[in-house]
Amino acid sequence: MATLNLGNIKLNWKGAYSGGTAYVVDDVVSYSGSSYICKLASTGNLPTDGTYWDQMSSAGTNGTDLTSTLTTQGDIVYRDGSGLARLAAGTSGQFLKTLGSGQNPTWGDVAGGIKQIKFSSAGTTQYSTSSSSYTDVGANYQVTITPTSASNRILIYTQFADQGTAGRTYYNFEKQGDSSGNGDLIANGGWANVENIVGSGNGFTSGMMVDNSIASTNALTYKLRFKNSNSSNTHVNVADSISFMMAMELDGGLF
Repeated sequence: MATLNLGNIKLNWKGAYSGGTAYVVDDVVSYSGSSYICKLASTGNLPTDGTYWDQMSSAGTNGTDLTSTLTTQGDIVYRDGSGLARLAAGTSGQFLKTLGSGQNPTWGDVAGGIKQIKFSSAGTTQYSTSSSSYTDVGANYQVTITPTSASNRILIYTQFADQGTAGRTYYNFEKQGDSSGNGDLIANGGWANVENIVGSGNGFTSGMMVDNSIASTNALTYKLRFKNSNSSNTHVNVADSISFMMAMELDGGLF
């Protein structure tokens, strides 16, 4: 009976091409990312030689090896004007900021909001005065804060129980500056009267002001002082939890 040679009845995967291997029809190899099928038996003929091989599939486009761009934990990759670029990690609290079309991204600082708060409790001592001139309440109504930026602002707020027996109770905020009490905010030397706020009779009183001229990052001390309009004895109750003074640093971008 005659023998009929059908050849290979399926493809024979041979792996990566080797120049020393004898390949026969229907052998399949990989070469430079593509695959090729043998159509004419041979040895030492590259798969790119169309006499012996047909290409079955072609290599795709290689992705970029980002290990050469990203070098440190926290790096971010972006495209600049010519290709991929590395944006190193920013500092704690920053956010990723776009500068618009055609510009590279960058890290930005969060603008606005409260930077810090300093609080002074009233304590347990009742303060009273009958003076028609401003007098210092003392440590119960004194708070010191050190700005983180000279361009920021300080909000001062106080509240207390005013138990004046007659007439009107006046109080003012002061900070380091001039002691003349003339209402001007002076940056250097002594004490400066910042603002007068008026309360009257018995009741709960509160007030606030914003210091827009801190000018430096030196520590600032703010005080509260009282006077009485008619020399009657005026009591200011500082012996409860509702009486306090607070200094709050606000981002300068809010103003």
